[in-house]
Amino acid sequence: MDTRKPSSTSEMQVTSIRLEAELKERLRELSGEQGYQTLIREVLWQFVEQRTVPAESRSPSLEFGRFSLGEASPTPSQAPLLSRSDIRATFQAITQQEEQCAITGQLIQPQQSMWLGLTTTGELLPLSVEIRREESTKL
Repeated sequence: MDTRKPSSTSEMQVTSIRLEAELKERLRELSGEQGYQTLIREVLWQFVEQRTVPAESRSPSLEFGRFSLGEASPTPSQAPLLSRSDIRATFQAITQQEEQCAITGQLIQPQQSMWLGLTTTGELLPLSVEIRREESTKL
C-alpha cells in the first residue's frame, strides 16, 4: 500500500530523461488524465520501495513477479499465473537473476532477454520473450 503523500511540484527536482517516442506515447495513453510523468513517478517509487523493504516485511503488493525480490523463484507449478489482459504495457529488459514468466511460468535465466509487464494494478512482472512473439504472430 502506497503511504506517501503526493508532493507538490515545487518540492520536486527537475530531471531530464530521454525516452523513445513510442514509449512516451504509450505512457501517455496508459496514464490517462493523471499524465505520463505521474505514471513514471509511481512506477519508479514502486521499484524503489520493492528494493528497500526487507524481504521479511514485504506485503503482497510489494512482490515482483508474484514472488518477493531476493527470494528463490517458485517452481512453475507453484506460481499463480497472470492473464495477458492484466498487462497494460511491456518494457524490454535483461534479467540479472533467474526470473519466472508471470504468464507461462517459464524460467528466464540470468542475462537473457525478457519483458517487464506493467499490470493494471501497477506491478512490474517478468515476462518471457515468447509472450511477445506469440502476440506479434497473432496480428
